[in-house]
Amino acid sequence: MSSTSSTVLRAEHIWLDGKLMKWDEGNVHVMTHALHYGLGVFEGIRAYKTHDGRLAVFRLREHIRRLLDSAHIIMLQMPYTEDELVEATLDLLRKQKAQFANGAYLRPVAFMGDGAMGLGAVNPTRVGITAWDWGAYLGDKGMKEGIRAKVSSFTRNHVNVNMVRGKITGQYVNSILAKREAVLAGYDEAILLDISGFVAEASGENIFMVNKKGIIKTPPLSSPVLDGITRDTVLKLLRDAGHTTIEEVTVTRDALYISNEVFFTGTAAEITPVREVDNRQIGDGKPGPISRFVQETYFRVVRGQEARYADWLTYV
Repeated sequence: MSSTSSTVLRAEHIWLDGKLMKWDEGNVHVMTHALHYGLGVFEGIRAYKTHDGRLAVFRLREHIRRLLDSAHIIMLQMPYTEDELVEATLDLLRKQKAQFANGAYLRPVAFMGDGAMGLGAVNPTRVGITAWDWGAYLGDKGMKEGIRAKVSSFTRNHVNVNMVRGKITGQYVNSILAKREAVLAGYDEAILLDISGFVAEASGENIFMVNKKGIIKTPPLSSPVLDGITRDTVLKLLRDAGHTTIEEVTVTRDALYISNEVFFTGTAAEITPVREVDNRQIGDGKPGPISRFVQETYFRVVRGQEARYADWLTYV
């Protein structure tokens, strides 16, 4: 359906409920509670091959802490500590170091398992970690030349409708519907507005815009947006470089149309420029200087080429 849809390249092993096991053994029962009701949490994490040939996971502890926070938000009891999940992630990569020598996408997931059914059920939590080879989420061409986006007819969840600080599995149906609508209409990605009609985020990414004064804006965390770790990374990179950034709640869709630049951030999408929104060309229709700076700096950081951000890397 989409250039961003791809078959997962099978790895040899996964980690499930405290054990490393063969990929095909990582099964759950059809009566798993989360399959029926969506009560689970997950993370997306990337490991990169660094400039010296080693493998490093980017901001691993921040991702694991957010996983635990997400579970706490939905009252999902976690049977493992932060340290145990960090070590499990590294063990999974060590076990398959040859396969992932050039990098990997990691997916920790925790969910209510099988047992009782119904909305009031409380079953044991199951936890898994998988890794696979996943390239540019919105395509190599999109990364280099920018993508086309569409403002969705679907609205992002209100902060009192769902728990927007958590990466909760069931909530992503909203994103799936928006994404499919955009792709079926010929676009690469969807942009969702909040209930007041202001820009919130994309289906799976945070959004940044650069106005004609060179000021960089992104919706604040008081909006129904995910507290993105890549978002946080980009804000720090920009501020450290002396750029003016504002977290502004009232970004309108037409403000995007007349921006000099728009770009998405996220673990999967990394730094992806947007060249068009709703058939309006953004700037000169190609990645601008701020987008290129952020993209280039980000990839230097994750590859261990920026010593000041070395503490963001956990080497395998």
